[in-house]
Formats: sequence, structure tokens, C-alpha cells
Amino acid sequence: MTTSSTLEFQVTRNLAAKTDAQRDEILANPGFGQHFTDHMLDVCWSETGGWHRPRVQPYGPISLDPAASVLHYGQEIFEGIKAYRHADGSVHTFRPLENARRLQRSARRMALPELPEEIFVQSLRELIAVDGAWVPSGEDQSLYFRPFMFAKEAFLGVRPAKKVAYYLIASPAGAYFSGGVKPVKIWLSEDYARAGKGGTGAAKTGGNYASSLVAQAEASDNGCDQVVFLRDGNVEELGGMNVVFVMKDGTIVTPESDSILQGITRDSILQLAEDRGHTVERRDISLEEWREGVRSGEIVEVFACGTAAVLSPIGLLKGAGFEDEQPLGELATSLRQELTDIQYGRAEDKHGWLVRLDA
Repeated sequence: MTTSSTLEFQVTRNLAAKTDAQRDEILANPGFGQHFTDHMLDVCWSETGGWHRPRVQPYGPISLDPAASVLHYGQEIFEGIKAYRHADGSVHTFRPLENARRLQRSARRMALPELPEEIFVQSLRELIAVDGAWVPSGEDQSLYFRPFMFAKEAFLGVRPAKKVAYYLIASPAGAYFSGGVKPVKIWLSEDYARAGKGGTGAAKTGGNYASSLVAQAEASDNGCDQVVFLRDGNVEELGGMNVVFVMKDGTIVTPESDSILQGITRDSILQLAEDRGHTVERRDISLEEWREGVRSGEIVEVFACGTAAVLSPIGLLKGAGFEDEQPLGELATSLRQELTDIQYGRAEDKHGWLVRLDA
């Protein structure tokens, strides 16, 4: 059992790694989540041994016992974070300690061990050390990290697993919006709920996303890009993004409850807005307040934000029997530009959010 704040990783190189030409071809148009780097990282945990056997190995299938508890009880969590290539060639990530702490909060809720913050950040550095060439340099491109943890102990009893695995994989990501940022259409789900009081809504766990898929399919069937959920008549969040409202007086309102994922992108955007002098309110906002606010002009912009898309203006709210056009303004796109300029090293990082990974 290690008592160090960092681990010594064993590295096994992938002898079938992509050639420079093959990698360059992928990076020219990577899409999102379609291609993966040559290596992956994992660390084991056991009740008696703690965190141990840290290794970087060739990317490939994971072997699991059919009785592994994750397959039966869904005891798993994950994160999403990016690496950015700066103009000088260096590689940076954005607020990794916040992702590490959110992973810990998710772990507590799902009865999993908490990965130390130092090991989380170290894992990003260890993967970049072998796969740094996979960080693209094109406009709005990045390397998307997917850290995840799951219960691997083979047993069929209902209790927290005593053996767990932490993995890290990475996928080059192209610009989320080809041709520029576009307003999205949102479907109001009235038949399905994302989470409830005392549930797992604030944890980044796969079950939350699985339960949103049928509602997302309903959104697609109705010509919409995303789905928004309600809880007790109040706006909660989209299937995978937070929602933000801009009021006529410049106040920014975002829903806050124990069933909403604490978005790091959202918190960063709100901080930038406060830096500009905007008042930020984290409170309940009802569907009625949303619709009436748009009709009266009290709400002047609505947008969604998350790691993958960064920020998306909402152009339409659609539900059974209604379609509400949403007002489009300049604040959302301005904040998006400011945030991405910081992430890519084009603007000053006044809050110390960037962490270099290749040094």
C-alpha cells in the first residue's frame, strides 16, 4: 500500500502504435469520441491494499469477470476534461483539481474509494508523457480525457465492492460546431425525470446518462438537439449540460440543487461574468418563469454549457403543444470566446486555472 502522494507508473509501450502519418490523418478530422490514443492508464484499488499497481499500457479491451459488480449494480463514475495545445507547442489542461474533487464527490455518493487529487493530476501527466503527440493543434481542437472508475470485484451480493479500478483513456476532439457556434433546439421532457431528491443527480455516474437516453431519443424525434428536465416544476439541467439564463438587468441565473451536476465549465463562465460586473444567482427557476420571462423580455438570453461543447446558445424551447423562440444575444458567445481564449493560451489566465502537463 502506497503512502506517497504520487505513484511510480510502470510503462509498457504499444508496439502497434499509429505511425505519424496515421495519427496526422486522424487529427485532421478527429470528430468526437471516435478515435483513441495509443495508450491507456490504470490503477487498482483494494480494501486491504489501497491504490496500487499503477501502469500505462497499450490501449485495448479490459478483461472482466462476468460477476464483476459494475455489470450488475452499476457502481461506476467518470469525468471529462481536456488538454489544449498552445501556440508554443506546450500542452495544458484546465482546472484539473476541480475535476479531481468532483470525481471524489461522485465516489463518495457511489460508495467507491476516493482517488487522491495528486494522483488524478499525475495520471493526466503520465498519459501525456507517452501520447502527447495526440494533442491536436487545429482551431478549437483538443484532447479529451475520460477518467473513469468502476467496481471490478466478482460477487453478486449487494454491497460496496472491495476491488475497484481507475482508468484513463483519451480521444482527440475536433471543433464541436463546424462552421461556428450554432443555437440549439431543446425539447422539454415532461414524462421522464433525470434525478430526484437524495438521488445520484449530483454524481457523474453512468446511470444518470442512461436514464436520459429515452428522453433524448424523444427530443430527436421532435427535431431537437437536447432535452431539458424538470424537478417539481423547476428547471434542472439538460441531458449532459447545465442551463444558464441572462436577465434584462444583466443578472445571470442558473439552477442549483442537490440533483444537479456541479459543472466546472459553468462555474468558470459564471466567474468570468462576475469579473465583468454581472450579478450571479444560483436558485430555482421554474418553467413558468422561463417561458414568461422570454415572453415579457425579462430573459434576454438562454444558453447551455459543458465540457464538450463549452457553450451553446439555446434558440428554441419546444414541448408538447408549444414552441418558444429564445432570444439570442451577444453575452453567451462573448463569454465562450473569453473562456476558450484562456484555455488555448490566447488570453491571460488571471485565475490560475491552467496546469501544464508536458513539463
